[in-house]
Amino acid sequence: MALKMKDLIAKSGESKSTILYYIKEGLLPQPQKPKPNVHLYDEVCIDIIKFIKYLQHNFSYSISEIKHIFENNNFKFDSSFDSMVSSLEFISGSKGLKQISTKELLELTQITQAILDEYIQKGYIFKRGDYFSTKEVEIILLIESAKSKGLDMKLFDEYVKCATSLAKLENQLFENMLDSQEDSSESLYELIFDIVLKLKPYIFNSHTVQTHHNNIKERV
Repeated sequence: MALKMKDLIAKSGESKSTILYYIKEGLLPQPQKPKPNVHLYDEVCIDIIKFIKYLQHNFSYSISEIKHIFENNNFKFDSSFDSMVSSLEFISGSKGLKQISTKELLELTQITQAILDEYIQKGYIFKRGDYFSTKEVEIILLIESAKSKGLDMKLFDEYVKCATSLAKLENQLFENMLDSQEDSSESLYELIFDIVLKLKPYIFNSHTVQTHHNNIKERV
């Protein structure tokens, strides 16, 4: 459904100047112009505007960073699960990361190709298409430091085991939820992002802290 500017302002909660700025920056599609001085905007603009605001308010993304994400990924603001996963992938791990080759990663981490292959096979790190990023460098250095301090690597294996099982359940439940949604998916996107990026780490880390407190009480 095509919207007039006043309707888009009302439904998105954004100002006219900001909407025009988003169009200028390529974040929103150009309006249709069926008649002189008549501009009609696609209803998908509502979801895009709210998604931009979500990225800004929850993850401190700048307009230039959001523009970069949009330009490098084929976002579709619909109820498809593939679209949601694509969005989540970049929200959760793309900000400020530099792409690096396998050779650069090996030089930066000082590990061998065999060790790198082992970490990938065990699910400790992941290749991002044809490249790695500075995040993988950070994780590898963390793993190497833990190994040097004698930490039992079974902990990381349990992380992977738990994450794999949990991921299957998340994918199943989220996909079912999106498939059953008939209206705009924007609110569901925010809910799913908040569950994965806020609720999940909160529960896991809070249990670590609580277990520590319980252990202290048992010693007293």
